[in-house]
This record gives sequence, structure tokens and C-alpha cells, in this order.
Amino acid sequence: MSVGQGVENAVEAGGFDEAPLRDLLETYRDQRGALIPLLQGTQAVYGYLPEEAMHAIAKTLGEPLSQVFGVATFYAQFRLVPRAKNVVRVCHGTACHVSGAPLVSLEIERNLGIGDGENTEDMMFTIENVACLGACGMAPVMMINERTYGKLSPDSAVKAVKDFRAKEAAENGGGDATAAPAIEDADGGEALDD
Repeated sequence: MSVGQGVENAVEAGGFDEAPLRDLLETYRDQRGALIPLLQGTQAVYGYLPEEAMHAIAKTLGEPLSQVFGVATFYAQFRLVPRAKNVVRVCHGTACHVSGAPLVSLEIERNLGIGDGENTEDMMFTIENVACLGACGMAPVMMINERTYGKLSPDSAVKAVKDFRAKEAAENGGGDATAAPAIEDADGGEALDD
């Protein structure tokens, strides 16, 4: 399996496929300073850092497991739980915050039944509250994958998530909803390519 191939192939229904990890471990065996590249490669393959992988990395590098977990939890780039298929990022920068981002987040969380950093049961959505999305003029702003939604109210944000889910269901997984970055206004207007 190459880096970036389907996560569902590497972590199968409750099982752990160690084959892709073995390739990574062999690549970095006996290299000083290999921990972070190993963690990055592991996350690229599995989509997160499975506990079984962390144990194998510690054993291969001859490092205490606490050291491996310490590095993985220190850097924000690493995830110890899988992300869902679609990531909803809600901006909480200054412009978005004063324009109502906390209420937008609360309503999305209430509607999806999850909190910041959590996944829906069906693994369709992960919510992430972020510091800034760089679209302050459209505050409050959220992104679903690479699509940006601006000038949100709590209701229009929930509508955008529901519409996104409906579109995904209609495509029945046949399309790539993350392919084209776009900007969409909160009223569901036309998406404009960046």
C-alpha cells in the first residue's frame, strides 16, 4: 500500500493491517531522528495514529512508548483518532467570533450530535474549531472540506451541512466532494471557484 491509499484498506473492520507500517518501519530503521517522519508516514497511510502502530514504532526505534505518545500528542498535526470522511472547520478568529461563530459552532454541534474534534457515528463528519480560515470579510465562516461558506447564521450553517449531506447521499459516494475549492454564500447561492 502506498502513502495516501484508502484508509479503509489499512484499518479494516476492527482489524489492523500492519503491512503498510512494516514498509515504513523498514525505511526508517536505524535512522536517528526518525520518529516524526515515521509518525507522519503512519498518519498518511492510516489517516491517524492507531495505538497498534504507536507500539510498533516504539519497539522498532527502541524508544519508550511514552516518548512516542509524547511527541504524537505535542504536535497538533497528529491525530490519535480517525477523522470522518468530511471535515467541517468553523472559524473562531476575531472577525468570526464577534460575528457569531460561537453560536454557529453550537448549532452545528447540536445538529450533528458531536463536539469539537469528534466524529459522527456514521463517520460522515468531523467538526474542528479553528483559529482562522483567512476569509474575515465573509465572517462568520466555515469550510466543509475545501468548500467555504460565509456570512453564516446558525440556521444557514446547519442548512449548508444538511445540503452537503444530501448531495453526498444523492451522489451515493460516486463523486469527489473535495475536488474543487469553492466559496458559497450562506443562503445557498452559487458556488464560485476560487
